Amino acid sequence: MGCISLFLTLVLSVATSLRCASRVLALFGELWEQPKVAPAWGTGRWWVLRVGYYKLTRPKEQAEDWVWIVDHTDQVGTHKCLLILGLRLSALPAPGQCLRHEDVEPLVLEPVRKSTGEIVYQQLEATVKKTGVPRQIISDQGGDVKAGVEQFCAAHPATCAIYDIKHKTAAILKHELERDPAWQEFTQLCHQTKQQVQQTAVAFLRPPNQRAKARWMNMEPLLRWGSKTLAFLDSPPQERVPSCEGTVLDEKLGWLPRFRAQLRLWEDLLQLIAVTEHFVRTQGLQPDSALHLRRRLAPLALTPRTQQVRAHLLEFVAQEAAQAHPTERLLGSSEVIESVFGKFKRLEDTQAKSGFTGLLLTISAMVARTTREVVQQALETVPTKRVLEWCKETLGDSLHAQRKKAFGTQSKTEQKCDQEQEAA
Repeated sequence: MGCISLFLTLVLSVATSLRCASRVLALFGELWEQPKVAPAWGTGRWWVLRVGYYKLTRPKEQAEDWVWIVDHTDQVGTHKCLLILGLRLSALPAPGQCLRHEDVEPLVLEPVRKSTGEIVYQQLEATVKKTGVPRQIISDQGGDVKAGVEQFCAAHPATCAIYDIKHKTAAILKHELERDPAWQEFTQLCHQTKQQVQQTAVAFLRPPNQRAKARWMNMEPLLRWGSKTLAFLDSPPQERVPSCEGTVLDEKLGWLPRFRAQLRLWEDLLQLIAVTEHFVRTQGLQPDSALHLRRRLAPLALTPRTQQVRAHLLEFVAQEAAQAHPTERLLGSSEVIESVFGKFKRLEDTQAKSGFTGLLLTISAMVARTTREVVQQALETVPTKRVLEWCKETLGDSLHAQRKKAFGTQSKTEQKCDQEQEAA
């Protein structure tokens, strides 16, 4: 159990790869003079999947205060996987603390070839059998998820739907900056400058990459680069980097000082967003949340534009918080599910190119508490055969398996043709 628990900790908590965890245990075995202590990485993989299957399928408490955190992830191929994580409102972390992976329980991990609002609604209805009707559903309100959640809430009036604060603030930023010609010019010049300086003496000043997807959630790195680079340009460059010529700086970055005033304004907007996100993330949503947030934002909104953004933020928080009962605190952020997806993709690494595989069960393995008792119970009650059956029924053949069958058949056909030609 010590060896198994250490392997699972390396993979699920430290986010090492399966092969890395096996090699770490091999190194420990040499230090402990027990070379046979290290499992093969394939053996450890089955441990992870069996623990994930156990956590996913074990009975959940029936209660009226469940929160469901809902989102989709997709990969190469046609499959799209619905993940529902849950916890009870009575088990929310204390105010001031964020939700962690071990605080949530896996409820649904279901790949589908097609997802619509009706399909999501049916998946939500099926989840009721596990926990009872939830008090709250929180999501990023993607098209099919939003439609399914609205249909579910219409059928179950006791359930309230909350929009994740991070996605809402991104939408507010998009609305504010999409019509801003200065921001459009700034981002375009950043992209052009990155291409121009990456092979020059001023490559250390190149702008950061700009995400093509969810770019409104990645505004901070650009602004931080702009402010720091301006501070660098304001000081004599030769004193800080002797090899950096002023003419090169003027040629490549001479456009940046024009945006000095806009950078300050954009930083003020970003600060409003950051304070709001942190407040909702750590305090949750209560009937008086908008009042407390207003006090925190008051000294930050000193211009007409920042005051307008503050009004949008307060209106949203007040609207969502109004769904809470007088003594109730709702969850306002679904960042935990985004974090789980990120950790899963890091663990998958290049295997993501094969579409969803059995490693999908690592999602349910990495959430909730992984105590020795949980590990022992999982390995005693979940045989490898059951996990194999789940993979076959839920996932079917991966893209790698389909490719292997296709190319393998083609190879045999070619060999047969060659043999027939030789015989002829």
